[in-house]
Amino acid sequence: MHSYGYAATLSAELNQHSARSRVKTSSRELAATGGGTAVPKIENGPPAKSDNKHDRILHAAIEVFAENGYFNSRISDIAKKADVADGTIYLYFKNKEQILMAAIDYAFTIFMNAAQTEMATIADPRERLRRLATLHLESLGANRGLAMVFQTELRQSAKFLSEFSHHRLVAYFDLIRAVVRDGQANGQFRKEVSDKIFANCFFGALDAITTSWLLSERDYNLGLAADAIVDVVMNGMENRK
Repeated sequence: MHSYGYAATLSAELNQHSARSRVKTSSRELAATGGGTAVPKIENGPPAKSDNKHDRILHAAIEVFAENGYFNSRISDIAKKADVADGTIYLYFKNKEQILMAAIDYAFTIFMNAAQTEMATIADPRERLRRLATLHLESLGANRGLAMVFQTELRQSAKFLSEFSHHRLVAYFDLIRAVVRDGQANGQFRKEVSDKIFANCFFGALDAITTSWLLSERDYNLGLAADAIVDVVMNGMENRK
């Protein structure tokens, strides 16, 4: 798999987004195919000594929401963690709800840029799904606070979840469905299986294993579960004729 130097690539792309990303990569998270790009991460904690107060607020919000829960978190808590004045937050956001959605959008934009770029470099639909699962789990596994916000705080409100689903999650599902349709077109996947149902099963398995990891008393590498999940899901999808 060709390496693109993700840190630079994603930074350039996200400069066009209201929240500029700070991407951290690790060589140990290369694709199993023997090359590939490292998984982009949102670093834990506010960017140290960063002049970008917007980014510091988003990083701080993720930590505060993960530690205290969305409803128990205060604007002043976020401001303190980000090392800004309380009033500074209101220069960027109207309220706590807007901060939560911006933080989630910030993180998801980084993930989707990575996923879309990598999918374009892999021809085999099965390997594309395998890499997508790895990106999903390693991105959340690299930042427990972020995973907590995605898996719990986002779901505390039907409004939050609906907004995220309509504006962001649909793009992720469309990416999965496109891979499935490619596999069906070339005869690798069973044509009678709905790509929509498969996307729900695929995402649901990744979602469930992430929640299990968060609830576990034992810390382990979440990304290592990707291969097993893809194998289980694909056993019902591959055309064995």
